[in-house]
Amino acid sequence: MPNRTDAPARRFAWAGRSYLIQTGATVVSGLGNAGAPIATAFAVLAMGGGATGIGSVIAARLLATVLFLLLGGAVADRLPRHRVMVAANVGNALSQGVLAALVLSGSARLWEVVLLSAAGGVGQAFFTPAAEGVIMESVDQRQAPRAFALFRTAMNSSQIGGAALGGAMVAAVGPGWVLALDACCFAAAGALRLLLRAPAPAARPAGPGLLAELRDGWREFASRRWLWTVVVQYGVVNTCLIAAESVLGPIVADQRLGGARPWGLANAAMGVGLVLSGLLLVRRQPRRILLAGNVGMLLFALPAAALAAGAPLPVLAWAMFASGTGGTLFGVSWMIALQQEIPAAKFSRVAAYDWCGSVALAPVGTALAGPLAGGLGLSGALWACAGLMTLLSLLVLAVPEVRRLTRSPAIGTVGEVTATQAVPETATA
Repeated sequence: MPNRTDAPARRFAWAGRSYLIQTGATVVSGLGNAGAPIATAFAVLAMGGGATGIGSVIAARLLATVLFLLLGGAVADRLPRHRVMVAANVGNALSQGVLAALVLSGSARLWEVVLLSAAGGVGQAFFTPAAEGVIMESVDQRQAPRAFALFRTAMNSSQIGGAALGGAMVAAVGPGWVLALDACCFAAAGALRLLLRAPAPAARPAGPGLLAELRDGWREFASRRWLWTVVVQYGVVNTCLIAAESVLGPIVADQRLGGARPWGLANAAMGVGLVLSGLLLVRRQPRRILLAGNVGMLLFALPAAALAAGAPLPVLAWAMFASGTGGTLFGVSWMIALQQEIPAAKFSRVAAYDWCGSVALAPVGTALAGPLAGGLGLSGALWACAGLMTLLSLLVLAVPEVRRLTRSPAIGTVGEVTATQAVPETATA
């Protein structure tokens, strides 16, 4: 009789050691990261910072990320990626640890929170391009859709517990302990990633330097209309999303919903949507990947609309759940498109341009969220965010390459199905 315990092992035989370590480390850091924005927002509110103060803190982190992303992508293509990730985790652990100590001591000032938030953004700029490259390298290309979906499901599962725990801890013991937990999670994730044995980049002949490689990455990025179109679109949508959910959302929660605990529960509902949709995508991925991804992006506007309408917590939770579902659909579809179309040797540089474009406008948007709410009112600013997100998610579908990009049966084979080729309507998955 076959051993039933062998079935899970056979089912996930494609998930090698590096993939499992990276996924586990991401879950650990995600537990802290989900609660940290809630804790930071309510720490700033306790200082009397208001919407403008929260926006300044978030803008500082995003601006630092934008300024260093391209350098982070080039470094990740030149050095062993797992070492770059470990160094970034250590830096984030230190910055969050100092911030936690200041908040717990009651001596934190707004400029210190802004400065430490910017330090965290620098770490994120080096971590993100390297992390996406490591996931690419750790699985067989044929298993990439399943691997991406399972990775995001595991990552988003940690968001559920992290958001709910973070909101409850802020309400029970204050934001400082949540920030301390985040610092410990960063340190633990860095320790796990020390166990990675990711392959170092191939030896490079003498010649082009860092700037030449950045120019090469730009050519790869700019030559694909579907790529830069969606990045520009997402850059604006992400700005509205961050302004609505990270700056204005905590204000609404504090004024109308009862504070940090219900806001944490609403964020946990988003995590449930992220996870359940991820479980579905483990088994089946859409054929027209960018078309499906933009359908998911349409759902991003629902939380802002619910907050603007003064919806009660259950309605807001359902809106957050739907937004989370759309987030996974877009995120998995986007990663499949990048993995399918971008050469592995240039992936981190292209990913850096992707991330740079995605967050370039966010510092401006978050910094202006407070003044916008002062001029239009909270509801008016939130309705503006919801309307702009919806409009852009529809407009981008006018680009033929976005509608037609089809998932290749042999995903990862660059050029087999390219974004510039017309994909017949009868093409099969």
